[in-house]
Amino acid sequence: MNLNNITNFSKFIWKSQVVPGYGFQQVRNKWANWLMIRDAKRRRMSAENFLERTRINAMRRNDVLPVEIRELADKDINKFEMNAIPLRINNRCVITSRPRGIVKEWRMSRIVWRHLADYNKLSGVQRAMWG
Repeated sequence: MNLNNITNFSKFIWKSQVVPGYGFQQVRNKWANWLMIRDAKRRRMSAENFLERTRINAMRRNDVLPVEIRELADKDINKFEMNAIPLRINNRCVITSRPRGIVKEWRMSRIVWRHLADYNKLSGVQRAMWG
């Protein structure tokens, strides 16, 4: 093999791989645990079916429509998966997957949010100062 070919090949490997220690972190997937995977699936399905579910629910709740059409809409709404219902989405911290104490604007738990705010890692957040 030619030395020139080897150096070109090594340049390709260096650019294409994610190297730990150079600003990257190796992780298996982007979710903290299986509860977050389940919640992400519910969010995705709810977003995909949002328009159709909203239309059918509007037909179900409309008092002007005949009863037969409302009953058909009731049957249609039951054809959706349970995970497509927006009420099944529960807010979780995107970093730790903690289900309680979520700061909605950042989608983080209060503990993680406070830690990041203390070290000026959140834009627009400032420690309270008296005196």
